[in-house]
Amino acid sequence: MNNQDKLKLSHNIALIAGIFCAAVALLLLLNFWQITKTDPIESKALEALVQRLKDDRNNEELKEEIRNFDLLARKAYFNSQWQVETGAYMLLFGAIVLAFALRVYYAAKSKIEEPEKVLENEIASRIIAQKGIVIVGSAVMVLALLASYLSVNQLKSYDANALVAENKTSAEEAVEVINVAPAQTATNEVSEEVAVNETTASENVSEVQSEVASSKTVAETPVTETKPAAASSGMTLAELQKNHNSFRGPLAQGVIMHKNIPTEWDGAAGANVVWKAEVPKHGFNSPVIWGDKLFVAGADNTTREVYCYNRNDGKLLWTGVADNISGSPATPPRVTDDTGLSAPTLTTDGNAVFAIFGTGDVIAFDMNGKRLWARNLGVPDNHYGHSSSLITWNGKLLVQYDTNRGGKVMALDNKSGETVWETQRNSKISWASPVLAEVDGKYQLVLTADPIVAGYDVENGEELWSVECMMGEVGPSVGYADGIVVAANEYARMVAIDIRTQEVLWEDDFYLPEASSILAHDGLVFVATSYGVFVCYDLKEGELLWEDDFGSPVYSSPVFADGKVYLMDNDGVMRIYEFSRELKKVGENELGEMSGPTPAFADGRIYIRGENDLYCIGK
Repeated sequence: MNNQDKLKLSHNIALIAGIFCAAVALLLLLNFWQITKTDPIESKALEALVQRLKDDRNNEELKEEIRNFDLLARKAYFNSQWQVETGAYMLLFGAIVLAFALRVYYAAKSKIEEPEKVLENEIASRIIAQKGIVIVGSAVMVLALLASYLSVNQLKSYDANALVAENKTSAEEAVEVINVAPAQTATNEVSEEVAVNETTASENVSEVQSEVASSKTVAETPVTETKPAAASSGMTLAELQKNHNSFRGPLAQGVIMHKNIPTEWDGAAGANVVWKAEVPKHGFNSPVIWGDKLFVAGADNTTREVYCYNRNDGKLLWTGVADNISGSPATPPRVTDDTGLSAPTLTTDGNAVFAIFGTGDVIAFDMNGKRLWARNLGVPDNHYGHSSSLITWNGKLLVQYDTNRGGKVMALDNKSGETVWETQRNSKISWASPVLAEVDGKYQLVLTADPIVAGYDVENGEELWSVECMMGEVGPSVGYADGIVVAANEYARMVAIDIRTQEVLWEDDFYLPEASSILAHDGLVFVATSYGVFVCYDLKEGELLWEDDFGSPVYSSPVFADGKVYLMDNDGVMRIYEFSRELKKVGENELGEMSGPTPAFADGRIYIRGENDLYCIGK
């Protein structure tokens, strides 16, 4: 190819690339303008439909219309986001081609032996014109790239208050150690005026600032140890199975060992309702139980509280207030109504109860309501609100803290609240909760997020394995049984992973959960969709065994107890099925009020948190 051919070819390529960049940039700007006119979080039309449903709760056509509207709105929004992100990459590619073509063009042009003589004013005019084109083109490209960035990250602005509040904190992980008077006997409410001497810890636990490496190898997963692992708390699996100490029960797997679980009740009429108690503040967290004590939490924009009830008679024993915590934001972050500031379920080891709120505040009380320690982990950058529940094992409080700023998992000492270990994760934001899995005699923590499902050593935080298979806004926690992890998310897929080999055994993309976690037990897998279809799969083969379409929205998670599977829908109706490879429904029972949290279980009792009240169901 001679010099003249190079000149012509590079000129044509530069022209095409320039037109391509201008067209993509214009489309990006138009797309950005369109997105800014639509709120991706709140829809006035959807709010109007929901309000109509409150006035007519039995209108099945209206329920179906709401589900279809919500599904279309979500798909349209995420499709628009995909278009913007793809357009940004296309614009970047076009700019690179344009720059390369221009370089070749001017290099070829410089080799022409005798350029025509032109007047100085003509040269100056050309230079000015060229500079003008470069400036205008660069401005359009910068605006388009900025628009694509703002569009892809638009949801982050929903939590702007949290970011402002977080910047005001002087130390994100300052631990507050509180020395208190000797424990009192349980009273109706522990007074907040007890003589308390608060002292700040002599050392602030520094937060790991290094970014996550792109490599997926286990050896390159950054782990920071700040303190030797805590001694065992003496809590055994047998003790856990006698209680219900975390979200979905022992090890957070949704498998309950209690017997004589009731199958018939009527909350509105009071049939088989042992007691009913009002919960002072709202929250979507589930009840947890240790011995005769039951714990829930609640919060609003002014106060965050932990409540302890006598599980036998429903009497409120004490209230613990999460206040005066170093680093806690003066103004709580903005959250959606279906998450709130108290979505994560508490956990207990029998010596203390631990709670986390949407502000990033973590607090511990002893079983009589004495405040032990409190700290702020940094306000979570979360556009819906933090919802990942806590779990404890071997003297450590385990926290999944995946936000818009990146993922991490950490272990805090149960007695002091200090960081035992912290591991950065190659993941994005997640609303799922951790699950403990016993593999070859050792326990590991299994987490799911976009894009990975991964296991971590409980003792030191080392990443043991990782499979890239998830996408989107991950809410459901994994199911675990027989060495197999089952993870799923709506608009993504469901996968079954052999935890020892990290092999994907099967996958499916038809029935997928949005918020409800997965139940895996004894060869079966149960999944509840947000639009009211409950399905059963074979654990090892992935074969769909049966489905039940009842049409009510579901956020609660299915639980196995006493040979049956219990599933509560958002309308407060508990559906009970035989644990079987065939569809066998045992019954349906109405609570009498809306409900979203997963129930807790004890021998002969079910504890259900409604929208306003706490119920004990039994004979």
